[in-house]
Amino acid sequence: MPILNRAAELQAEASEWRRHLHENPELLYDVHDTAAFVAEKLKSFGVDEIVTGIGRTGVVGVIHGRHGQGRTIGLRSDMDALPIVEETGREWASKVDGKMHACGHDGHMAMLLGAAKHLAETRNFSGSVALIFQPAEEGGAGALAMVEDGLMERFKIDEVYGMHNMPGIPLGAFAIRKGGIMAAPDKFSILVKGRGGHAAQPHRTIDPISIGAQIVTNLQMIASRNTDPIRSVVVSVTRFQAGSSHNIIPNEALIAGTVRTLDESVRDAAEARIKQMAEGIAQANGAEAEAVYERYCPVTVNHADETDHAIRIARDVVGDKNVDPDVDPSMAGEDFSYMLKERPGAFIFIGNGDSAGLHNPSYDFNDDAIAYGVSYWVKLAEQRLGG
Repeated sequence: MPILNRAAELQAEASEWRRHLHENPELLYDVHDTAAFVAEKLKSFGVDEIVTGIGRTGVVGVIHGRHGQGRTIGLRSDMDALPIVEETGREWASKVDGKMHACGHDGHMAMLLGAAKHLAETRNFSGSVALIFQPAEEGGAGALAMVEDGLMERFKIDEVYGMHNMPGIPLGAFAIRKGGIMAAPDKFSILVKGRGGHAAQPHRTIDPISIGAQIVTNLQMIASRNTDPIRSVVVSVTRFQAGSSHNIIPNEALIAGTVRTLDESVRDAAEARIKQMAEGIAQANGAEAEAVYERYCPVTVNHADETDHAIRIARDVVGDKNVDPDVDPSMAGEDFSYMLKERPGAFIFIGNGDSAGLHNPSYDFNDDAIAYGVSYWVKLAEQRLGG
């Protein structure tokens, strides 16, 4: 079956919501106006229960089906924007200097709001649908905050599903995979402590820059020589800061970067090796190194049965040939992983077409994707809950 007729009818209205949200981006947990907009729309649709302030500024709306009691599934959208200066030139470009919806969370909200309106009109299911609007996906662990605030227990959620747009995937297509679909995005820093001095007398110093360079080079061996090549890991050094003048060897050098993994054992091994390499190389050169490894969200792991359900529903919306059931995993991170650790579910990518990439100042969500997303959410709710 193609997209729902009602979803197509809602696309123009949902596009207006999306463009309003795009013009008024907010960051992390400071999404008060965005949350108020979402709550007002849910109220206008006749959603049965609307709760604000879950996970500080999250919103949850609950719609009860007309076929009696039953299970509850959660459908999640993120709400926050990014600290980026927009360069799209669109009529609906950000009105807030230095902030923009460069990851499509405005589109995610529009799709879930469209589904909410449809589901509130029809209620063609048993049990309940929990509409989850989450703050602080962009590095603030908003999903964890909502979970710790009792999201799953309070709303008796049995399964939970997420969706994210993806540039490069054609419009009208979906992509998903069982198991790890997005990486654990960790970060590290290494402070190399040497002994500074005059650059003309390096023998009187312990040069933290040359030692740091050895550490940077050796960190690449974590992927090339310390990890099974079938199991992915990315180690990227993104900062190397030291010194203040051409003729001074400094006392310290700072190295920082990120580690991306799709397997918890690889994650553990990478953390251990970074500390071993930094400390060992520094000690061998008469210096000291302090390595700090900070874990963010875990690997986003799709549950097998729920992924099969998601594949079947996506195919129902766009046809078999437009659904990739075994897409390559992304090494970007996604805090929806916290929700998938609490309840079975699946995370799917929806095509944004040939657009600029995510987190790019020229990116814009493709409004033509809205009807596909609304149809997916509605069919998922109806088929998982039954009549």
